[in-house]
Amino acid sequence: MNIYIGNLPYSVTDGDLRDAFSKFGQVNSSNIISDKFSGRSKGFGFVDMPNDGEAREAIEAMNDKDFKGRTIKVNEARPREQRPPKREHY
Repeated sequence: MNIYIGNLPYSVTDGDLRDAFSKFGQVNSSNIISDKFSGRSKGFGFVDMPNDGEAREAIEAMNDKDFKGRTIKVNEARPREQRPPKREHY
């Protein structure tokens, strides 16, 4: 199950997410989303856990909890919506 984690402090790393969620079970991947131009964290990320039961337990335990000084939002990630391609400005 892919899990969305929002309202993350900008200092959080992929490793921090992996460590926090691995307490609940196996973590396949963790990924902080960053701005492609500045490289700075956008304040959210995703964790992929293969076991849905462990993932649900992690969501329940982590949602609305303090994580490194901020109250994070944790829920099952929804599929990315298809957005129309951005038009080039000339």
